[in-house]
Parts: sequence; C-alpha cells; structure tokens
Amino acid sequence: MTHPARTPFTGRILMVGFGSIGQGVLPLLLRHLTLTPDRVTIVTAETRGQKEAELFGVRFIHEPVTRGNYRTLLEPLFGPGDALVNLSVDVSSVALIELARQHGALYIDTCIEPWLGGYTDPDLGPADRSNYALREAALALGRAPGAPTAVVTHGANPGLVSHFTKRALLNIAAATGFEPPVPADRAGWATLAQTLGVKTIHVAERDTQVARFPKKPGEFVNTWSIDGFVGEGCQPAELGWGSHERHFPADGHRHEKGSQAAIWLARPGAATRVRTWTPLAGPIHGFLITHNEAISLADYLTVGSGTQPEYRPTVHYAYHPSDDAVLSVHEFAGRNYELQPEKRLMMDEIIEGMDELGVLLAGHAKGAYWYGSRLTIGEARELAPHNNATSLQVTAAVLGGLVWAIENPDRGLVEPEEMDHERVLEVAAPYLGELAGAFTDWTPLDGRGQLFPEDIDTEDPWQFKNIRVV
Repeated sequence: MTHPARTPFTGRILMVGFGSIGQGVLPLLLRHLTLTPDRVTIVTAETRGQKEAELFGVRFIHEPVTRGNYRTLLEPLFGPGDALVNLSVDVSSVALIELARQHGALYIDTCIEPWLGGYTDPDLGPADRSNYALREAALALGRAPGAPTAVVTHGANPGLVSHFTKRALLNIAAATGFEPPVPADRAGWATLAQTLGVKTIHVAERDTQVARFPKKPGEFVNTWSIDGFVGEGCQPAELGWGSHERHFPADGHRHEKGSQAAIWLARPGAATRVRTWTPLAGPIHGFLITHNEAISLADYLTVGSGTQPEYRPTVHYAYHPSDDAVLSVHEFAGRNYELQPEKRLMMDEIIEGMDELGVLLAGHAKGAYWYGSRLTIGEARELAPHNNATSLQVTAAVLGGLVWAIENPDRGLVEPEEMDHERVLEVAAPYLGELAGAFTDWTPLDGRGQLFPEDIDTEDPWQFKNIRVV
C-alpha cells in the first residue's frame, strides 16, 4: 500500500500492555509517525511479544503494572510531549490518565479498565462493576480543556464505531433528501439523529474467521484479547436507553448518578443475546456485551437530559464473534464464568474469514441502514504485520486516534464522539478493507411467532423488547 507522509511527532511512546493489539499497533506507529524505535518503551505483564518487540528494536520491560508500583515504574519512562498508549488489561485507566496529565503527556486507550479484579469483585454491586461507573470515574477527572489530550475508549468499538455513526447519519440524511450541513457540535448531531427518526443503534458485528484446527474442550479461543473479552462478558449487560422505549426490562436497573443515559441488566453480557443484522451475514443473534459506546453515544445524541429526555436512541453492542469464540463463551458460562485452563489467541492459524463490523441505525424513514468495515484475513495480512482482521480494525483506530491527539494536543479528556470523525477515518480507512453501507427492510419481527407464540410489540419493531432474545 502507499503510505501518506508521516505525522510529525518528536516525543517518546510509552506503551503499557503488549498483547494482540499492542503487537499489531506498534508497526503502524513506526510507519505513520516520525518515530524511531529507540523512542518506544513497552511495559507489560507478559513475555508474549518480546521477540516481536526486539525485532523492531524497541525497549521491552517485563513487569506487571499494579496499584502499588505504577508511579515508580512508569514515571521515569515518559514526560512532557510524550504519549502514553494504554493497551493493557487490569490496569486502572483513571490512574494512568491522571499520571499522563500530571506529566504533560498525551494519552490514549481502547477501553476504561479497572485495577485487577475490578470486573469480578464480589464486594461490588453490578452497578459499580459496570462500564457506566467506569466512565463516570473517568469523567470525574474533568474535561480540562487546555490540558494534554487524553483520548479515552478509542479502539474499533468503542471508538471507530462512533465515527461510523456520524457517517451513517449523513448518508441516511442524503438518501432521504435531507442534506443539512455537517453538524459542528454535539447538539447538532443529536438534532440530526432526532430529525431522521433514528430509534436504535446497534454495533452489529459478525466475525467469520476460522482457524486450521478447532477449539478443544477446556480452551478459550478468540481473535482478540481473551482476558478483555472475558472481563467484559462478566460485567452486567448495558445499553443506552432510548426515549422511544415503552417496555422497561424486568431485570433492568437505572443509575442514580451521572447522565442516566444508560441502564444495566441483572445478568452478564455473556449470557444476554440480541437480534441484529449485517449485510453479509443477514439476521444474527449477538451477545449484548457491555461497551462504552453504548453509553457515550446514547449520551452524546441525547436531546434533553435525565431519564425522560426529549430524544435519545437506544444503543448497544450486538456481537457474534468467531464460531470458536461462541463455543468458548458457552463453555465459559457452563463453568459458571470460571475461565478455561487454556487460552489461544487466533492469529497465524487463521485460514479464512472476515470481520464485518459496523453500526446499524434503525427506525428512520428508510427502515435500517448498516455502515462499517468488511476486512478479510487475507487483506489484513497484506496491510500490516502481526494482525488479523479483528485486531487490525482496532489498531487502525488506535493509530487514527493518536494522530488526532498529536494534531490536537491540548483538548483535555476527549471521547470519540467529540473528535473529527473524518480526520480519524482518513487515517484509519486504508486498514479497514471495504467501507460499505447498505439499507435493509429487515426488522426483529421478521418470522416471529410462526412456531411458538411470542410476547412482542407489533406496533413498533424497534422496541428493545423485540430485539432481545429471551
């Protein structure tokens, strides 16, 4: 591929965590920034990836980052004008955001993480283990405009999908004969979504990557971070709660503080399924895994405030991972959410398949519209080393987010929805395969009630009651 001119960057990179995403993003950073390997340091709890780091000539420190040592371990490694790239699990994002801000450094992560054990701490109630609570803790640091830019939750999702959503809104507007100027702020985007009549936004993803040998009993297999997926799967299912909804879930709970843009269900995301649609897969059942975009997008697109705003879409993830990962989740749930003794990250053994990741915006005049990335394993391997189709969608977003932060270094704490979506996509798009959009007349009521009676709302297909699989 032809690479654009490299983005000027004179600082150092401190990367915390070097799993599949860290290993995949490193060559992109060296390719797209004016960055030399001697200005990169990796700190990670595992030795996995050490050979790859040494091949690139970057410093590799094998040391877990903990609540007790993070300051003494990390402070000597970065300072003003540098960037802390947090791709770890079990390391508090809030602690690292504070540390980066205190030292005048840029910051980016792909999700808001708690310290080790925070996802499954039995002393915490479900609401306190939610992504809503983690987001509120990050927002409590203050936006602090003028402070070094800290981009939070900027992977594929959360992150990239918020930029897809803005493009999708503009595409729907054009298709319906309504072509307003591109909104310049939060109020403008929320008003556009309201005007179009968007009721729900699914982050609809189908991963079809297949390995040359199947999952074994007692093994958890996935195409991206297994610890990350397991942590999310053990949190309560969460979704932004729309103003059109008229059937509050029996197991649903509201939050007492914050924007109140989202609710949580009294069950893990790994045990909650929803109906959705992607262009290539068609109708699918996906896991309602909690993600920050379900909260931040719903909050960003709200007109009004509180639990009964004038307008808000329902937003949630609908994830159908690779078939081996689905089997892994079923086995994991059968073990009462105790992780299998063996873990395998699918990478070199993948022989075919793609990741179809996008957003499905529904309820408007054109029915439903999906927009997103279709990236095959073959394309991913041609585009960048140490990546599969899933990881490259994430690493491209990390690259795009960091380039935006370098170009906008004093914005304080920033969520994806607050960034220039076209600039981020300009950087990430060369690594996303086919960016495609498709309208559909599918609804979650298609074929319902034919074999068994169902309690559904026939007046409005886009009620969450109809979307949830019970």
